[in-house]
Amino acid sequence: MQIYERLKKDHDKQRDLCDAIKATGGDTEKRNNLWKELRIELEAHASAEEQAFYSELMKEPDGTDETRHAVEEHQEMTEMIEVLDNLDMDAGIWMKKFEKLAHKVIHHVDEEEAEFFPKAKEIFTKEEAKDMAEEFDERKPAEVKKQSAA
Repeated sequence: MQIYERLKKDHDKQRDLCDAIKATGGDTEKRNNLWKELRIELEAHASAEEQAFYSELMKEPDGTDETRHAVEEHQEMTEMIEVLDNLDMDAGIWMKKFEKLAHKVIHHVDEEEAEFFPKAKEIFTKEEAKDMAEEFDERKPAEVKKQSAA
């Protein structure tokens, strides 16, 4: 499996979790569990992606601008997650803020799949893309563990 398919697998999970959370209401166990799962998924994915994929793209002049933009989006999402973590899930503002985060997540993953991946496929060989997927798979479990403990 190449990095593109591996990242898309995570992106699909993120889309599904966003949809599932939107279908919840109030400070329920279901919403809390889905939120925890999404928060861990987003943070772990971003860290592993930056280490395994973005770091390689930054080495290439053709990948620098897009990579900087993507890292900025990761930071924005982290800030949005922190805000949500400090709000009462029963408050109406929680869902409004969550919907903004979900929009950002969907925009980000769609942009990566439509713009980053095609460009990266021009830069990296299939073997390099496979190696990046393996590195991602090595790093992500440690990131999940780190985020779960936070």
